[in-house]
Amino acid sequence: MSSAGPSQGAAAAPQRIALSLISHTNAGKTALARTLLGRDVGEVRDAAHVTTEANQYTMIESAQGDVLCLWDTPGFGDSARLARRLAGVDHPIVRFLAAAWDRWRERPLWSSQQAIRNVREDADVVLYLVNASESPGDAGHVAPELQILEWIGKPVIVLLNQTGPPRPSADEEADEARWRQALGPRPFIHGLLTLDAFARCWVQEGTLLRMVARALPADREAGFARLTAAWQAARSARFEAAMAAIAAPIARAACDRATLPDSGLRESLRDVGRAIGLATIAGEGAKEAAMRTLARRLDADIRASTDQLIAIHQLEGRAAAEVIARLSDDVVADNPVSEGKAAIVGGFVSGALTGLAADLASGGLTFGAGLLAGGVLGAAGAAGLARGFNLVRGRTESVVRWSDEFLAALVPAAVLRYLAVAHYGRGRGEWTPSEHPAFWRDTVKAEIAQRGGVPATLWSGRGERCDADTLALRLTASLEDLARSVLDTLYPAA
Repeated sequence: MSSAGPSQGAAAAPQRIALSLISHTNAGKTALARTLLGRDVGEVRDAAHVTTEANQYTMIESAQGDVLCLWDTPGFGDSARLARRLAGVDHPIVRFLAAAWDRWRERPLWSSQQAIRNVREDADVVLYLVNASESPGDAGHVAPELQILEWIGKPVIVLLNQTGPPRPSADEEADEARWRQALGPRPFIHGLLTLDAFARCWVQEGTLLRMVARALPADREAGFARLTAAWQAARSARFEAAMAAIAAPIARAACDRATLPDSGLRESLRDVGRAIGLATIAGEGAKEAAMRTLARRLDADIRASTDQLIAIHQLEGRAAAEVIARLSDDVVADNPVSEGKAAIVGGFVSGALTGLAADLASGGLTFGAGLLAGGVLGAAGAAGLARGFNLVRGRTESVVRWSDEFLAALVPAAVLRYLAVAHYGRGRGEWTPSEHPAFWRDTVKAEIAQRGGVPATLWSGRGERCDADTLALRLTASLEDLARSVLDTLYPAA
């Protein structure tokens, strides 16, 4: 009886797969390495030959022990001379003379040769960075560097770096088409992708991994699939944590409220004066103080949420103070209006506000049509309105809270905040705020419009027994769906 072969259920041996970043000097390799690795490595300066030797870092690890490593290599300086050196490097005498001379007299050239030999021996796929801010026709170093890449003999993916702030996908596609035409059809080039060290989004890294998978030999496919799954699981967990972080302050704001004291006739007259455009009584009223309290709490909560978002993306830094200027229209006052007070106010403005779909003694609440009954018509009408409101609401105290409309406006703002952090390349260092590109705002707005607006059901159940945790779960799911659609629109290839 023949001996049994290996068990079909035996675990596959873990694999080690290597990517090597190479480019002309000062093209941003180390900055991109920091972004891909999610940590500070090497030295980043605006100078040539900052990286003087090849450095290997672990990029992804799978639970099965597979490792994807990333090499950061010295940049090419005089690419034409380097290509000539490499053309004769296989001849032993030429190799010896070149190494001896260059090591002592042409140190940058020698470093480049050592790095290229390292890439040739160890890399599975080469990531070749080009400076996309310059025209391909003006980049004279590209032609000899393509010769070097051909000499290396490994599959190459071209990355367009230094592309500036995030741009619409159509602009990126036009740049990519321009560089594809300039590079021409070369068998060793297996893909081209925009991946800026300062303004990339994590979903573009997924596109890069798919390109790498197609470039690898068949015997590497299983290990790389496990590595890709590990990357996807980590990024999905980060995305879900980010959505929970931006949902929490909105949910707490929906449940937040400030109790008003019984303000008396003076405060009621102040509100009426504002409603009809009269000068207000000097000093801040109870409603304004309550609004200010809510605004301070929301401001602090949003800043804390942004700090949490930054920490989730391992960018350190602190959220910049966000100015939250709020108009009184953003706040709703739920008041158990005194019938006597309402009668006095109604008599004061009798006839002047006929048909007004607004809120006199209640200090800001827009009543439903069923309670208006043709508007406020003197003292009797105002008293009837107060009775209807108290009967419907069953209020025992006055509170100020954020309006549904204002809460809905926090949703696109939260998604824009997420996009700003998710696009922040680690090459820039710690988080600093920047202006959102206009096309981000347009994209978020369009995605919300396709859904018919922010659903009012998100705020259901935010009465006196409002549960912020339950509301946050519902809001997180809605934000996840919205943010995924936005990312799909911004990065259709991903």
